[in-house]
Amino acid sequence: MDILSVIRRWALRDKLPIREISRRTGLSRNTIRRYLRAGIVEPKFNVPSRPSKLDAYAEKLSGWLLAEQRKSRKERRTAKQMHADLVQLGFDGSYERVSAFVRAWKSDRQRAQSTTDRGTFVPLVFRPGEAFQFDWSEDYAIIGGERTKLQVAHVKLSHSRAFLVRAYLLQTHEMLFEAHWHAFRVFEGVPARGIYDNMRTAVDRVGVGKKRDVNARFMAMTSHYVFEPDFCNPAAGWEKGQVEKNVRDARSRMWQVMPTFPDLDALNRWLEERCKALWVETVHGGLPGSIDDVWQAEKPSLMPLPTAFDGYVEQSKRVSPTCLITFDRNRYSVPASFANRPVSLHIYPERLVVVAEGHVVCEHQRIIERSHRQPGRVIYDWHHYLAVVQRKPGALRNGAPFVEMPEAFRQLQDKLLRKPGGDREMVEILSLVLHHDEQVVLCAVDMALQAGVPTKTHVLNLLHRLVDGTPTDQPDVTPPSSLVLTKEPEANVARYDGLRTSGGKRHAS
Repeated sequence: MDILSVIRRWALRDKLPIREISRRTGLSRNTIRRYLRAGIVEPKFNVPSRPSKLDAYAEKLSGWLLAEQRKSRKERRTAKQMHADLVQLGFDGSYERVSAFVRAWKSDRQRAQSTTDRGTFVPLVFRPGEAFQFDWSEDYAIIGGERTKLQVAHVKLSHSRAFLVRAYLLQTHEMLFEAHWHAFRVFEGVPARGIYDNMRTAVDRVGVGKKRDVNARFMAMTSHYVFEPDFCNPAAGWEKGQVEKNVRDARSRMWQVMPTFPDLDALNRWLEERCKALWVETVHGGLPGSIDDVWQAEKPSLMPLPTAFDGYVEQSKRVSPTCLITFDRNRYSVPASFANRPVSLHIYPERLVVVAEGHVVCEHQRIIERSHRQPGRVIYDWHHYLAVVQRKPGALRNGAPFVEMPEAFRQLQDKLLRKPGGDREMVEILSLVLHHDEQVVLCAVDMALQAGVPTKTHVLNLLHRLVDGTPTDQPDVTPPSSLVLTKEPEANVARYDGLRTSGGKRHAS
């Protein structure tokens, strides 16, 4: 129990004399009288004002700290560096004194910010169709049996609060463009303004005030969908507080109850259905009805949905002598006619398109491998190397791209390469896909293998029959009765000998 409480109870309630209280507590009688006369309930100690060596430099140090707060974390000076700078100015105190001052200054500033400018907000209201808010977050899901880190795009209409959540493996321009398209598709229209933070996929450089150097490709997207981008002030998340809240709510309403999925497309289909279900279940709060009810009323205020923005990112590449280009540690094949030449790579979220001379040269499914512990992959298309093996048929035997040929081609290759000149015949058969449908050629090869005649001539004969519509099987022919032989042939050698001799004379053979 507090000593002052004990003294007051003994003196005021138990009426003990001061001498007895002094004996029990060990305090002097004058101290006890002073406590009782002042009526205090807890001791107060007067801390004498002691001058510090830092007092003369306190204003200078406070100015430094304020200037450092405006810099990025990587550019800020440490307390040790500031102590060294003060020593250069004549300060002879310890580093511990400077460090304590820095901690106290930061604590006071944080307390002031939490109770003044950053702790006080102005309620925002938006007209129908006026704006939407966008933000990224990181979450995890089980995809293909593995726990996968995802970059999640959140788009929310500011008036109706209808929202869409969509997951990607990367947070890049092409992912950003696709997220906008799917959001506008689900919202069935485009608002007049988009509110963003200063994300790197949209802003190249943050200037003074509202000045921004906006990414040219991002501006092309906003021009296509005809909405105005609006960027928040740095460290002012409350300016897009609706979508910030949506990021927090999504973790409990979606990610914690999420099932497993075979691939990313299945996950995004589930997320879209889940978002629409939450629109119906969630009360709007600011307006009567649910989010879905308010969204239905907001739809006429949205601009009609245009065509999808061709949201690719372009990179210049040079094709290697092995007919490969490199992207994100992986290599992709290109037709041999473009070897050692520059091409343009159009990067989409799910595919890569190679363009040269204004025409699409080839297309590959995009492979995203975020683990740097595994080597990059090589994605071949054996069609791209046909021009090479036509000149060099011997390369077919151990050519890496041809390992991925269909099974029928590989079986035929195993048989033909055992014969002299079989590699050239195999190349000629493979080249048939340049002039005929590949499935028809595969069918002819498969029929030749089943017939046990794996030759180029037989494959060509079957292919021509398939192309011309001629039956490839030989049905049983029943001749008409007028063509029936009067005397059927017999396998009898004696009859032949009888024909060779007549009356003992031998006919000339």
